[in-house]
Amino acid sequence: MESRGALQLAAYEGLDNLTFVVNCNLQRLDGPVRGNGKIMQELEGFFRGAGWNVIKVVWGRGWDPLLAADRDGALVNVMNNTPDGDYQTFRANDGDYVREHFFGRDPRVAKMVADWDPERIWKLTRGGHDYHKVYAAYHAAMEFTGAPTVILAHTIKGYFLGTHFAGRNATHQMKKMALDDLKSFRDRLEMPVTDAVLEADPYRPPYIRPDAKDERIQYVMERRKVLGGSLPERRLTAKPIKLPDDSAYAAVKKGSGQQQIATTMAWVRLLKDLMRDKAFAPHVVPIIPDEARTFGMDSFFPTIKIYSPHGQTYTPVDHELMLAYREARTGQILHTGINEAGSVAAFQAVGSSYSTHGVHMVPIYIFYSMFGFQRTADSIWAAADQLSRGFLIGATAGRTTLTGEGTQHMDGHSHMIAATNPGVVSYDPCYAYEIAHIMQDGLRRMYGENPEDIIYYMTVYNEPIVMPAEPANVDVEGILKGMYLLKEGSMEGVNPDARRAQLLGSGVGVPWALEAQEILKRDWGIVADVWSVTSWTELRRDGLACDEHSFLYPGEEQRVPFVTQKLQGRPGPVLAVSDSMRQVQDQIINWVPGEFHSLGADGFGFSDTRAAARRFFHIDGPSMAVRTLQVLAKNGEIDPSWPLQAAERYRLLDVNAGSSGNVGGDS
Repeated sequence: MESRGALQLAAYEGLDNLTFVVNCNLQRLDGPVRGNGKIMQELEGFFRGAGWNVIKVVWGRGWDPLLAADRDGALVNVMNNTPDGDYQTFRANDGDYVREHFFGRDPRVAKMVADWDPERIWKLTRGGHDYHKVYAAYHAAMEFTGAPTVILAHTIKGYFLGTHFAGRNATHQMKKMALDDLKSFRDRLEMPVTDAVLEADPYRPPYIRPDAKDERIQYVMERRKVLGGSLPERRLTAKPIKLPDDSAYAAVKKGSGQQQIATTMAWVRLLKDLMRDKAFAPHVVPIIPDEARTFGMDSFFPTIKIYSPHGQTYTPVDHELMLAYREARTGQILHTGINEAGSVAAFQAVGSSYSTHGVHMVPIYIFYSMFGFQRTADSIWAAADQLSRGFLIGATAGRTTLTGEGTQHMDGHSHMIAATNPGVVSYDPCYAYEIAHIMQDGLRRMYGENPEDIIYYMTVYNEPIVMPAEPANVDVEGILKGMYLLKEGSMEGVNPDARRAQLLGSGVGVPWALEAQEILKRDWGIVADVWSVTSWTELRRDGLACDEHSFLYPGEEQRVPFVTQKLQGRPGPVLAVSDSMRQVQDQIINWVPGEFHSLGADGFGFSDTRAAARRFFHIDGPSMAVRTLQVLAKNGEIDPSWPLQAAERYRLLDVNAGSSGNVGGDS
């Protein structure tokens, strides 16, 4: 069902070198596909409606004389009015049953086989089992031009496996062949095995492999060579891409000055700078599901243009504007419409082109984050399984940043789904300079001298903030491995024995951690360090790798997880927050050396202002501050009345009191 929506695209592209073969055995795993209907006619309608050339291989050669004698159409009428469920039942019986229940439906049809014995009737085959008919269909498909072709081949499930299998509902679940079925199977394939060998142990039939000099093997190998070799085969002949140098990332690392921009806009600015590299740009394939203007990417329309096999044969309504809609045969953008499945399919094809076509391409698929791993995780898994490479950009990420469009847009769990895919490296950056380092490292890892078969997933937000310039001596290793110390707490103005805490945040959660740092020191004399966590999942994977090494190689020097290295010796409890569910932050709990607590946006969402939603989930700055006070009070480090005082002071239970974050702004 899922594949039908893409049928029209092949016809639109005029892909007459594409041929589908659909094995129409009429059965699902448990029973008939359309017991009361006719699936072949249904599929024919879908494909013809999508502009395909349809070839149906319904009946074998044995039916030809009967059809030739059917001058008044009685046989064709019986064929057309027999539902699929009956065709399945016919094959599960014998020739006498077929004579009575199929041919017997019309006296004129019954007369056609009146002098046929049951064996002759039984040997009437379906078209998909007649090699001559199948060959003729393939030949016709190769000759057809102007559109793709589908061959609908009528077959019987379990046809070669004997009477206990053919057409039976339980065929898919049957694991053993009876002795009679095994002998029948041997006879059909003309295998040189005696009855005595099979009867000696029916559950261990001999393995038959023709000699390399056998004419059948030689024919197969010769045809395989003519057709270009074995399939599937991974070919690694693509020439390396010359990647942009450091200068392409310099502008983004300078920050946004006084202007507030969202991480989506920062990423788009970086992409524009990367596309200025004339050697690199032709390899980039932006994939946009009809939301380029939402993401601020409409400036690409008049420059690299939207791919269309027909060019642009009309005058767009905005043709007088600088950012007018532009289609072209040479366009680079794949503008798939609101079609997440088609977009991921395009990503998979482009991301594996280094092997299938010998050309490195860089797919960059940007989408509403809720509509990526939420809807198409299975297809992303298939892309990773095919060793595709490229970038997935989950825009408008977070459970509280896109509160005006309903809970169906509120992503708080895409990083958890992404974490289940071993081929996906995921990041949740806060600042533009972090994005620059992640993108540069992603290009190096996927397209550099020693390319890795991975996919980068990065969430970006539509909430504008002032992007700071990259700090001097920034911890690049920390950005790439998952966390770095963003702002160390200052002891200036507090008692030397002031209590301490470690605040961890990712994405839009980093400003809340900075707000909590300020609140704790200003109002309670507590000093907190703030860490920017760019990837909870990469920290977890590093921890798991260290644990596995310790388990498998106990005699070697024990590895220390990166998150443990960073937090070891840091005073105070650890508080972790993001705009995702707590489970995202909780990924690192096993490797945090001290006491760990998390705050997260668990639930379906909350449709109100960003600030109110954050107060509702208790992930904003004041909530982090109160939670830190609670932990310190529980440990006997501060006055036990402070948490209650703080909760009342900041009106913790009043969603209207929330003020963390920016109210407006575009992506």
